[in-house]
Amino acid sequence: MAKKKADTATETGNINTTNAAGASEKKPATRKKKEDTPLAEMGAPVTESEAKKTTKIKATKEKSSTIKATKSSKASTSAKDVKVPVAAGEGVVQKPKLKQSSTDKAKAGTAKKSEGAKTAKSKSTGKKATVPATAMPEEVVPLQAESPMQVQEKRAVYPVSQLTEFDVYLFKEGKHYQLYQKLGSHQMEHAGQQGTYFAVWAPNAEQVAVMGDFNEWSRDSHQLYVRHDGSGIWEGFIPEVTKGMLYKYHIKSMYNMYQVDKSDPFAFAREVPPQTASVVNNLDYQWQDETWMQHRKSMEGQPQPYSIYELHVGSWRRKAEDNNRPLTYRELAEELPAYVQSMGFTHVELMPIMFHPFSGSWGYQVTGYFAAASNYGSPQDLMHLIDVLHQHSIGVILDWVPSHFPSDEHGLAYFDGTHLFEHADPRKGYHPDWNSYIFNYGRNEVRSFLISNALFWLDKYHADGLRVDAVASMLYLDYSRKEGEWIPNEYGGRENLEAISFLKEFNQAVHQQFPDVQTIAEESTAWPAVTGKIDTGGLGFNMKWMMGWMHDTLHYFSKDPIYRRHHQGEITFSMVYAFTERFMLPLSHDEVVHGKGALLRKMPGDEWQQFANLRALYACMYAHPGAKLLFMGGELGQTSEWNHDSSLDWHLLQYGFHQGLQETLRDLNAIYKAEPALYARSFEPEGFEWVDFQDAHNSVISFMRKGTTPMEELLVVCNLTPALHEHYKLGVPHLGEYVQVFNSDDGRYGGSNVQNAGSLQAVPEPYHGRDNSITLKLPPLGVVYFKFRK
Repeated sequence: MAKKKADTATETGNINTTNAAGASEKKPATRKKKEDTPLAEMGAPVTESEAKKTTKIKATKEKSSTIKATKSSKASTSAKDVKVPVAAGEGVVQKPKLKQSSTDKAKAGTAKKSEGAKTAKSKSTGKKATVPATAMPEEVVPLQAESPMQVQEKRAVYPVSQLTEFDVYLFKEGKHYQLYQKLGSHQMEHAGQQGTYFAVWAPNAEQVAVMGDFNEWSRDSHQLYVRHDGSGIWEGFIPEVTKGMLYKYHIKSMYNMYQVDKSDPFAFAREVPPQTASVVNNLDYQWQDETWMQHRKSMEGQPQPYSIYELHVGSWRRKAEDNNRPLTYRELAEELPAYVQSMGFTHVELMPIMFHPFSGSWGYQVTGYFAAASNYGSPQDLMHLIDVLHQHSIGVILDWVPSHFPSDEHGLAYFDGTHLFEHADPRKGYHPDWNSYIFNYGRNEVRSFLISNALFWLDKYHADGLRVDAVASMLYLDYSRKEGEWIPNEYGGRENLEAISFLKEFNQAVHQQFPDVQTIAEESTAWPAVTGKIDTGGLGFNMKWMMGWMHDTLHYFSKDPIYRRHHQGEITFSMVYAFTERFMLPLSHDEVVHGKGALLRKMPGDEWQQFANLRALYACMYAHPGAKLLFMGGELGQTSEWNHDSSLDWHLLQYGFHQGLQETLRDLNAIYKAEPALYARSFEPEGFEWVDFQDAHNSVISFMRKGTTPMEELLVVCNLTPALHEHYKLGVPHLGEYVQVFNSDDGRYGGSNVQNAGSLQAVPEPYHGRDNSITLKLPPLGVVYFKFRK
């Protein structure tokens, strides 16, 4: 995964202001009794009578206590006495400085929406409270009289819970896989009032308030209640907060007087970037893909073709007449499914469509893990796109990024004034390549968050698979690090044992709850058994990207044909390890960015040879064992590398060579799906047999692809130089006819149209160690497929 850095920290200013409408008065501190009342039993708001409860302490003693408390408060403001704890089990580390980009500047001031004037700064005593100021109502012991405004503000949040003791137990154990049903914002009715229930995990917060357009972005008026079960979850019900309203959490940490405005990690929707507020929303949608879902279930565990069209939603097609804007999800639904179906692809893979504030990250710097990218529409709009794709018999695979997250201040980083989601030590918690943080896979609550997120997209969005990004960076502690920049594991090794355990648990959870979906690893090393079974030590993925095939093949095809005889091993080496994993062959977005150029421009020679080489490359790819993936534009013969801010070059289809290349892909997809020899045993060595891989002098390779019967066999011959071979002899296993079913040199594709007309009859003349042989024409820079007939 090659991606740009996202220096998009936002919401960095005004963290000490309060609501100007009267919330600037100091709220009284509170103390907690020993007798805790379970939060789930609390159903009424704080009342004025409860607020007036006081202890039976003599006035003189109360006055004395107040004086002492004041002195103690002043003493505690010394910065050198304040320490910042971090996630459980980790050392004390100060919050790193975050960058502020143009996105930050554009977002600055979001929290002040609807405010008529700047709010006054609140006065902080600096004293670390023993318990948060919003303790249970029955436990409140006010230290001073409350104003009517304060009482009214407390009445605004009801201490309601949707969490059971079992929910909390599973969360702490790292086994709660449906957290999205509990945390976040959920519309509900309570005490006859419609409103929204809020719940957020912030164990090191002293105070958490909900701020939004419903309270003029006050940072104090709607304070949540903390659960007294050690979960660190803050929650409460706010009446009259309805769908579409904007909100954030204002978090006051227990440490260093740190305050911050955070987006909701579990929000189902977000504002359109560069704005970053969360949006109260639901996921109501009437799906119409029952036929597809039943078909998917019926195909569970059966061999099937996977021809995947990788897509970036924002740049597949744009509206040039409307300021070159991207298509919305619903506009895509009108064009994309029919196009993908006409091209014959079986699936689309969407580059990350989770909320990301910086478009230049291509979606790989996620800050809203449960929210669809709002640039293109609502959650229901994305559901509609997936629904229509399913109705066109197109599966949908989503890119998923559990490997790292950006340092944006509104996001997960340093969430409650501590390193909550990330490791505190930068040698384990900071990614130097992408200027981002690494999840703490050893923390149970983080595991619950991530696995819940994976299942969320399969459950609520009917995704058919998850392609897991940057798995190699998760597996190795020293990934992209120099000596001394990483910490060995407990055995002194470089393997990230916590990440390995997490990936196994992720795959196990997915396949238990959704056994008919696919998990695909982007893993670029020789890590063993990525697709192996978990109970035998594997990671449990269904497929793994075959990065070695991609690098060797592109390097080979970039060579001038005159030199290819010296590089025969590059085009054949992949078969040495082709069946060690269940592989997918990727020609992804990574190969057409950052100066690498378009696939067409990697090919040598004049224009005719470039197109002939690219057609031959695709034909070799479809004949090679493994699933297939092609990045959008590859079927058009893009002449420039991919630009996420522009549309694909659809105008190129007015030219013959580009039309021919598109037709080549269309026919290859049709043959791939129609011929079981190309997919039925794609992950088994019995599905492949070399005929001859040693003709380096002519740069020719030939092999058999096998199904379950001889009648399904295909003979594939690749001539990878411009030389024409009129009488090329090959050994074959059977007597009978061999009929040409594909030729990349076909005139319809822009080739020279050298054909093997009719059928080729095998004769009983031994060759290549076989009892029979055929003689055929090999077109220049051409790949031909033959099917056996008795």
